[in-house]
Amino acid sequence: MEWTGLNELREKFLSFFESKGHLRLPSFSLVPKDDNSLLLINSGMAPMKKYFTGEVTPPRKRVTTCQKCIRTPDIERVGITARHGTYFEMLGNFSFGDYFKHEATAWAWEFFTKVLEMPVDKLYVSIYENDDEAYKIWTEEIGVEPSHMVRLGKEDNFWEHGSGPCGPCSEIYFDRGDEKGCGKPDCHVGCECDRFVEVWNIVFSQFENDGNGNYTPLAHPNIDTGMGLERLACVMQGVDNLFLVDTVQNIMKKISEITGVNYGEDDKKDISLRVITDHIRSTTFMIGDGVLPSNEGKGYVLRRLLRRAARHGRLLGYKDAFLYKVCETVIKENESAYPELREKQDFITKIIRVEEESFQKTIDQGFKLLQGIVDDQDIKVLSGEDAFKLNDTYGFPIDLTREILSEQGIDVDVDRFHELLKEQKQRSRDARKKEDTDAWISDSTDLSDIAKTEFCGYTDLNTGSKVLAIIKDGIRVDSVGENETALVVLDKTPFYAESGGQVGDTGVMEAGTLEVDVDDTTKDASGVYLHSCTIKSGTLEVGTELRAIVDFDRRANIMRNHTAAHLLQAALREVLGNHVHQAGQLVTDHSVRFDFTHFEALTDEELKKVEDLVNKKILASIPVVTKEMPIEEAKKLGAMALFGEKYGDVVRVVSIGKFSVEFCGGTHATNTSSLGLFRIRQEGSVASGVRRIEAITGIGVLKYMNDVRETVLNVCETLKISNTKALTEGAQKIATLLHDQQKEIAELNTKLAAMQVDNLFINSEIENGVRIIAKKIDNANADALRAMCERTKDVAPLSVVVLACENDGKVTFAASCGKDAKALGVNAGKLVKAVAQAAGGNGGGKPDMAMAGAKNPEKIDEALAIVKETVYGMIKA
Repeated sequence: MEWTGLNELREKFLSFFESKGHLRLPSFSLVPKDDNSLLLINSGMAPMKKYFTGEVTPPRKRVTTCQKCIRTPDIERVGITARHGTYFEMLGNFSFGDYFKHEATAWAWEFFTKVLEMPVDKLYVSIYENDDEAYKIWTEEIGVEPSHMVRLGKEDNFWEHGSGPCGPCSEIYFDRGDEKGCGKPDCHVGCECDRFVEVWNIVFSQFENDGNGNYTPLAHPNIDTGMGLERLACVMQGVDNLFLVDTVQNIMKKISEITGVNYGEDDKKDISLRVITDHIRSTTFMIGDGVLPSNEGKGYVLRRLLRRAARHGRLLGYKDAFLYKVCETVIKENESAYPELREKQDFITKIIRVEEESFQKTIDQGFKLLQGIVDDQDIKVLSGEDAFKLNDTYGFPIDLTREILSEQGIDVDVDRFHELLKEQKQRSRDARKKEDTDAWISDSTDLSDIAKTEFCGYTDLNTGSKVLAIIKDGIRVDSVGENETALVVLDKTPFYAESGGQVGDTGVMEAGTLEVDVDDTTKDASGVYLHSCTIKSGTLEVGTELRAIVDFDRRANIMRNHTAAHLLQAALREVLGNHVHQAGQLVTDHSVRFDFTHFEALTDEELKKVEDLVNKKILASIPVVTKEMPIEEAKKLGAMALFGEKYGDVVRVVSIGKFSVEFCGGTHATNTSSLGLFRIRQEGSVASGVRRIEAITGIGVLKYMNDVRETVLNVCETLKISNTKALTEGAQKIATLLHDQQKEIAELNTKLAAMQVDNLFINSEIENGVRIIAKKIDNANADALRAMCERTKDVAPLSVVVLACENDGKVTFAASCGKDAKALGVNAGKLVKAVAQAAGGNGGGKPDMAMAGAKNPEKIDEALAIVKETVYGMIKA
């Protein structure tokens, strides 16, 4: 067999199965669509599970794909071994009730032995131990030598996940030779060594498992085939691991070029090179599919991968941002199969660079925090809790913590750190178990016998329809009566179903005395519309013919706000730059909430420019034109697509002159003038690199203006200002007066508190070499306590003072330690921390002066009572 590049292998596989009547589909997005059971796509079949279950009709009964996948359960192992990776591609050929074992096995063997010309004597086949049918096909039809056949048990060769389609599987192994084996006489297929590599897995989905171990033969069995592209490339290129495959190796070489570290020269540095190589592949593809860094869900996975890669860059001695520079190589190595990466290169690069630079600040903050802990606590051993917090919260690696502290003669409680890390991993595992991670899980009622709903609501808001199905409490029923609620399926509907960020329509259904309120509209993955209904009068039955009528006023407001979202995105791109992309939206009848990619808060000037530009387009009375057209034609028009979204051959394009041209399936105004006015209510951050604008149009703007006017009049009345034009001047005078009075009150309180310093020493005596004062001060604040402690520290070297005050239910503690008391071992930072913890708080500071806060005022006396004991403990130590 000849050495074959990864990109060539992918194309050979897909072309081969196209020649066998398969429809080649592009890789689905890494972000699951209409599927809450997975965080990210993790297998070739995952995005097509509803084809297998029958919930959605596949575009053809034979399909072949190369699917992008992300798996992160073993993220800690990535880099440590050369086998583990978070990003990989799965080659697959699938039969949805079409061909079965005979064809699937024959084509797999043909591809390996004829197309790739793998030596037959190097190939071994495993089957489920009871699958005699497969054994007979492999040996008698395909011609595999019985000595190259292996029967394995259910754990290895029977594919099932709880209930649903399942069946035996058959795997093809490649023998890499004795030199890769373990040397044991019984080394064979299934051995843990590196000799026999499982390359191809054919799942014969021929049973339905009811979840209780009962298997019913499927009327139309399926084929689900999976083969890791990188693993196949390892075999064809004669290399030991995925990091030596041509495209992956080229990415690593770029990293080596930047960092000056070569692979194979140092084991520890090799780990870092592998981590960076894997993670930059994953993150480039994730961002390309619309995932953005955040602190939860998919965004957290992305952030964790980026920060782990950046951290390993530092371990290689490279402290500057560099991952964004590697993107070009990742894209170059993959653009033949994924051209969208090149289209989004600027955006991907910018996201990675911003996240890298943010992490640099975070890790620098970690340095300061670490040194702060050392200075405040005067420690000889850093606690496992502090080390874990630095690692978990600030991404500060334990190895770096140990290295820095070792230079100062300080140890780290590594055992406790690893205990906490283990507990965190267990929590993560438990959380993953709670999440639905089985790609076969289905959360919808079976509507496979119902055809896709005909939607006529772009042009018709009142239409005759027929009830095809009624769902009550998740079960299909024949009828529902007065005051009952149910999901109703019609043959055709004018109600827009929630999608693309636009809420579903509401309205009514009528037929004679039957009156039904439609409270919401959604749709399932197969395009069946589900109307959430309440029966107001009469009985609704399957087969009922009725009028379906959309709430026109509400729909009109929704259309105004959705059209405004298009104008807003175009205006943002013009004012801020072309890096702006939609990152999410919510369009309702009240407002539009638009999330977009940008890396800093908008200035007042920028917001005004955006708002003015949108209003300018509204006043220009521009027609809003909607057309369906081939996707290639739409791209030539420069139509913007939703990030990470996959579109069919024909798309719906909404054009507002040349100002805005977007792919969109939502409903829109016919002319910008009908929006009336556009007003931005607020702008803020929702995640790193993602901003949010909330805006209103039409009636919403009028309501907003009336509310503002009413508020102004109420303020004028309260402030006894008769003329609204004088409101600003009057408010400024009152604000100045209040500020001056508050300042005067604060100064008086500070003076009053300071006058109490002398009283502090009354009834205090020097015991065990120090004078201890612990007291609550009335009518004081944090500034007053600090001033009193500073004064006593300076005038009484043997004094140890802890003062407390309460303001609005919050407790403040201040502690000071005179220089002579400090010499005896007393530490104000540790003292105030212990006192505050006794009152439900925390804090700390320097050995001579420290502050803390607490939540429980009722425990102030109890907290002050431990001062003496704590101080004496320090002196003895």
